[in-house]
Amino acid sequence: MIKAVIFDMDGTLIDTEKYYHICWMEAIRHFGYEVTDEQAYGLRSLGSPFVQEYFRKLYGPDFDYEKVHAYRKQLMEPMLLEKGIDLKPGAKELLRYLRNKGIITAIATATDIERTEKYLKQLGLYAYFEKVISARMVEFGKPAPDVYLYACRQLGLAPSECMAVEDSPNGVTSACRAGCKVVMVPDQTQPDEKLLSMLFAKVDSLIELMDLI
Repeated sequence: MIKAVIFDMDGTLIDTEKYYHICWMEAIRHFGYEVTDEQAYGLRSLGSPFVQEYFRKLYGPDFDYEKVHAYRKQLMEPMLLEKGIDLKPGAKELLRYLRNKGIITAIATATDIERTEKYLKQLGLYAYFEKVISARMVEFGKPAPDVYLYACRQLGLAPSECMAVEDSPNGVTSACRAGCKVVMVPDQTQPDEKLLSMLFAKVDSLIELMDLI
């Protein structure tokens, strides 16, 4: 029986991953490096220290992650202010449904806690969540299981009692390694066979989760 649903935020509940993608590519190229769409997609939900390792493998030991990351953030904020942040279809409807059923909800995101809370409050979602967990609170970010294991402990539940909702391969891998039942709502790319083997289910929209709980 599912007692809690733990959501990723970016790309799952809010439609921000497309902006991260644009800004990462622009920031990397700004410092003279080439980057493909596929390489940039690999950054989704990728936490510390894996993101630094990812860049070192692509560009060598001299790649200045902190400088590029800072420039990406510099690009991102005005873009979000200009374009706004949209909810993913069905987000509020699903959260209301889970509340009415007495199912606990939480966030487990790679985004820092300050921006996470800011976005959730801005979009009227913050009050729906029992716990808001950032991967910055644990030693290893996604795809390591730490953030989901920590979220489960904070909720006082076993991972097997929790459903995780994710949009990206790194997020799915993290939740699966933690032992949660993982549902993927693909955002920018579809799962391959390996990723499909980790899933409890794949759905096309958040609304479809109501049929699984």
